[in-house]
Amino acid sequence: MPETHRGARSDFARDRARVLHSSGWRRLSAKTQVLSPTAGIDFARNRLTHSLEVAQIGRELAVALGLSQDVVDTACLAHDLGHPPFGHNGEKALNEWAADIGGFEGNAQTLRILTRLEPKHFSGTGESVGLNLTRATLDASCKYPWALAEAAPGSAKFGYFADDAEVFHWLRADAPARRKCAEAQVMDLSDDIAYSVHDFEDAIVSEHIDPEILTARSGHASLIRAVADWAEGRYTADELGAAFDRMSAGESWLTRWDGSRRDQAQLKNFTSDMIGRFARAAIDATLTAADGAPLARYGADVVVPREIRAEIAVLKGIVAAFVMQSGRRQPTYRRQRTLLLELLHTLWETGAGELEPAYAADFRAADSEEAARRAVVDQVASLTDQSAIAWYRRLCDVPLV
Repeated sequence: MPETHRGARSDFARDRARVLHSSGWRRLSAKTQVLSPTAGIDFARNRLTHSLEVAQIGRELAVALGLSQDVVDTACLAHDLGHPPFGHNGEKALNEWAADIGGFEGNAQTLRILTRLEPKHFSGTGESVGLNLTRATLDASCKYPWALAEAAPGSAKFGYFADDAEVFHWLRADAPARRKCAEAQVMDLSDDIAYSVHDFEDAIVSEHIDPEILTARSGHASLIRAVADWAEGRYTADELGAAFDRMSAGESWLTRWDGSRRDQAQLKNFTSDMIGRFARAAIDATLTAADGAPLARYGADVVVPREIRAEIAVLKGIVAAFVMQSGRRQPTYRRQRTLLLELLHTLWETGAGELEPAYAADFRAADSEEAARRAVVDQVASLTDQSAIAWYRRLCDVPLV
């Protein structure tokens, strides 16, 4: 929706400020990245600190590739706005409950927040248009530019819900089908880089991963097989094993951990080295492939060498093997999913009365059961880990075991 402003800021700088000042962005400080903020580990990253780190990487990539820093920065800051309590585990619960109304996907929820749920501007007919961001910024924030029905077989990743189709088609006007703009590709790569190295760092500091085991190669073959399984066949075991060898041969590779300042510095240097390694390789490959052509929007694609993608996959897969897929974590994940499913059911049964005013209004205005249930999903998705637990205790009156 067109706006008139007196200030000297660019539209893209204004987009960035609106995301930073939004309530949805502040809530990320209490939402799970890998380890829940409710777990009592006060140094672990949350969704907000992760988003800041993604934005820092993205901004530097944008400078090197000649892209708008503000557009990339804003897309990076906003990319996780749609994540519900308990991270990807929470996504599974919401998707299960919403399976017959179009499912749930964090990236599709991000678009919904930016264009509808976050209060800032209204149309002439009184409908919320969310933060009213520019088309370029919204497109850069769209990691999966397709609907659920168009997702790849076996994939649950998609970029918009059915009742947000109109705004999706507006922001994607004249864009090549299913292709991400260069700014969205940079955001996606920045997320991958930050996710891989920082979650690995947090897993070591929280002692979920013992560097001595990795270095000693105890069970190394089975670990590589687990990483290959997690990567769902995108890389062979040989590729992943070679990627591990390249990283572990570096001077900053951590061979032990006792929490000392020296070990903390070593781990931090490894993190920095990997970010630089991955970013430089992508910059060089992208500029070489572009051969002088401007990248902005759909001018060219971001290129990441396969060897680098394999190294990123190794770090992600190690964290998955030691944390997300660890047997000792599964009871916690089951409790989290049960909590959210029971909370969704209870809120649906009680109707608008227990919803926050904005979501209660959406519930009452719904012209179908599907729209009313979507209002309940929007409410639960907005909660932080701690507030989801508090709502569960207040409304479901069932002890957590």
